[in-house]
Amino acid sequence: MDPLAWVGKKLAHFLEQPASDAHAHIASDLLAVGASLQTGDVLLVEGNRRFSVAIKYLTHSAWSHAALYVGKDGANRDDIEAHRLIDADTSEGVREVGLGVFDGLPVRICRPRNLSEDERARVVTYAVQQIGHQYDMRNVFDLARYLIPTPPVPSRLRRRLIAFGSGDPTRAICSTLVASAFQCIRFPILPIIERRARGDPACPLCVDELWHIRHHSLFVPADFDHSPFFDVVKPEWRTGFDHRSVTWTAAEIGSHIANA
Repeated sequence: MDPLAWVGKKLAHFLEQPASDAHAHIASDLLAVGASLQTGDVLLVEGNRRFSVAIKYLTHSAWSHAALYVGKDGANRDDIEAHRLIDADTSEGVREVGLGVFDGLPVRICRPRNLSEDERARVVTYAVQQIGHQYDMRNVFDLARYLIPTPPVPSRLRRRLIAFGSGDPTRAICSTLVASAFQCIRFPILPIIERRARGDPACPLCVDELWHIRHHSLFVPADFDHSPFFDVVKPEWRTGFDHRSVTWTAAEIGSHIANA
């Protein structure tokens, strides 16, 4: 095995371990999530691994992973494993997984607006065709640097710092994989919008907008959350939520009475 690849795998194994100080919000109800998912949705995940901590630090976001929902399998099962997603994993590379792999973690559904069925199919087809490609180990090396205490990095530079990658099209990072799938149909995520004077003497104040697609290596999981072209879908909490039916601990009740 190539020495660099061997070191990269060792680093990936280290980064995949749970972080001792990782803080996650309330875990999502995956049964409700599965019932709400539609083909072409992007699933954002708040991970709890060392790798996730580095992503969160660099992006100032809770979302450290992105996966593309490609639909239910043909077994007509009702369990969460029937819901299938494509993502890029540090060890396994680009893979198809069941929704259950994200059990115990907070997730968010981001749904692209106004996609036709044909466009959804093309996005899914692109992602499926990437299965088997390897994770970009250069990304692993770069992320490892940020687990070592360093002086604070100015926020304006952080996006450029995560424009990692070898540029090899057979290697992927989770958010760039998903971004590339949408770019294959020229769907915007966070485009650069240039405003240019039209140069029409009859309309000296007229301005045209020219949209530029960002390079896929510059996308991070949180961009799908921030994009105005994706809607955030919140699944219903289990079979319905009624705050009056919540069973609070005795300590919480006592604290509420003391502060009333």
